[in-house]
Amino acid sequence: MPMLQGFNTLRARSYSFRLPLFTRAMVVVMVAFWLAGLQSVWDIQQWGALIPDELTITTMYRVNTFPLIHLNFFHALFNILALAPLLDRFETEFGTLTSLALFFGPLTTIPALVYIFLEKFILRGNTAVMGASIWVFLLLGAEAIRTFKTNPYLMIGTYHIPTWTTPLAMVLVVEALIPNTSFLGHLCGVGTGYLFGLGYLKFLSPPEKALRWIESRLNLLGRLPHYISVDQKIYGRFGVLPTTNPTSSSTPLVLIGSSQRLGP
Repeated sequence: MPMLQGFNTLRARSYSFRLPLFTRAMVVVMVAFWLAGLQSVWDIQQWGALIPDELTITTMYRVNTFPLIHLNFFHALFNILALAPLLDRFETEFGTLTSLALFFGPLTTIPALVYIFLEKFILRGNTAVMGASIWVFLLLGAEAIRTFKTNPYLMIGTYHIPTWTTPLAMVLVVEALIPNTSFLGHLCGVGTGYLFGLGYLKFLSPPEKALRWIESRLNLLGRLPHYISVDQKIYGRFGVLPTTNPTSSSTPLVLIGSSQRLGP
């Protein structure tokens, strides 16, 4: 048992050292926000959570801060464990600057604004959400669409389950097993991931010409360790092309975190 524990610790440490820059930075920021929340002078959860009635022109920062803030240690831990491998894969495919632009742009603001609209104007509620699980389900949604293109169905006995439905099943499982999760927030994340996976949001991605100019002008690849340039990414910019083997791809099963409610 001690050898097994040492092996797992060694592997985890090795993996954490190989994380690309943006993924690494997001983990560090989430941990920093959790540590900042331990003090009682400043209510960081109230400051950064996505609260429908609190969203005004001066508080629009909430649509970008809420995935970085968590309710407690376990909430942060589970979300980080779920997010890191998915965000690592995304950044490796698209590059560091593209990941930064998308996750502090449309891939966060779109599900946030959709959630605000549905919660405030349709459901007439004011339930606050926070946590990186909206990113987890967004990335799972995009991954499910990619998997569906190469492996449309998951065989369970005599049933053919469309692989694009796996994130929806995970949303239901998380809602059933973990209390105080935001079912609506998770659905908004999955829906945005579907749109991204289908290519409907690719026009919002920054142009490669501009990214190359920034990278060369600032010499980011030479100055920043673990940085992934536009030309270093290992797949096509908007995903992996379908292969000839329809059974070669599957959606990875990962530990899923949860978005915690602050409201009643």
